Amino acid sequence: MSTVNEAGSAPAVRQKRQSLWVAVLHTGEGMIGVTLGIGMVLLIILGRFFGPSTDYNVGLPGSGSSAEHWFGTDTLGRDILSRFLHGGDTVLLIPLIAVTLALIIGGTLGLFGAYWGGWPDVVISKVFDVILTLPPLLIVLVIIGGLGASNTVLIITVALVYAPGLGRVVRGTAQSVMVNPYVLSAQARGESDLAIIFREVLPNVSGPVLAEFGLRLTYAILFVATLSFLGLGVQPPAPDWGLMVAENRGLITVAPWGTMLPALGITLLAVAFNLTADAISRVLAGDELSRLAVI
Repeated sequence: MSTVNEAGSAPAVRQKRQSLWVAVLHTGEGMIGVTLGIGMVLLIILGRFFGPSTDYNVGLPGSGSSAEHWFGTDTLGRDILSRFLHGGDTVLLIPLIAVTLALIIGGTLGLFGAYWGGWPDVVISKVFDVILTLPPLLIVLVIIGGLGASNTVLIITVALVYAPGLGRVVRGTAQSVMVNPYVLSAQARGESDLAIIFREVLPNVSGPVLAEFGLRLTYAILFVATLSFLGLGVQPPAPDWGLMVAENRGLITVAPWGTMLPALGITLLAVAFNLTADAISRVLAGDELSRLAVI
């Protein structure tokens, strides 16, 4: 009997995932977020193949729009459109990797803290509280000052900044799930702690966690872009949207696209992830309410 159940579980899981995305796409915010997100990701991946050179002195420095340079050139004569098409990967990948790492670390600690309780939960919570009391910019300055500026250091730094917040959300949501009958039944059956945490608890905290993940990813995109703007993130001469805003802000009255185009890209990318995650959270919450109503 167990073999039959296991064989039939995979199609059921696939069908549930498909119905989830169908439901997400039927919401207004989900449709806008997914469409906008796919468009921005495609722009970031494929844009570099359509942009001209990002080298120095390809045009007159600080020139406005022209037939050769549609969005003008920056202070070093580089084509703004080309640098924009080449510069979105760091704004997308660094926050995505960093927040995913933060969720894995903080979420795992939060899950185990909520499940075990007692002194492990107190220690984990206090560590989260201590890190949360530190200003994020101070953490960045200390780590980058000691290890130098690189993409790897930036990922670790951003993950450290957002891991406690994600961990607290996972912990709080998991604590409300621990008292449910299916968790108590699994404990009574003698299932292992890992099995209960990852099979019974984790799937039932996915809604709030997804919403928080999308929100933190939105913040991380803006945070990483801000660090690049301040000179603490991606370093010149790399094309990066946050760095482009910093480099071209002095030409905003002469060649405004040097600042406006990357700022628009950062905004649209953040909005896309936020809307998509919020739509997924709403659909999962509605699914759970429907299931409880049937029971």
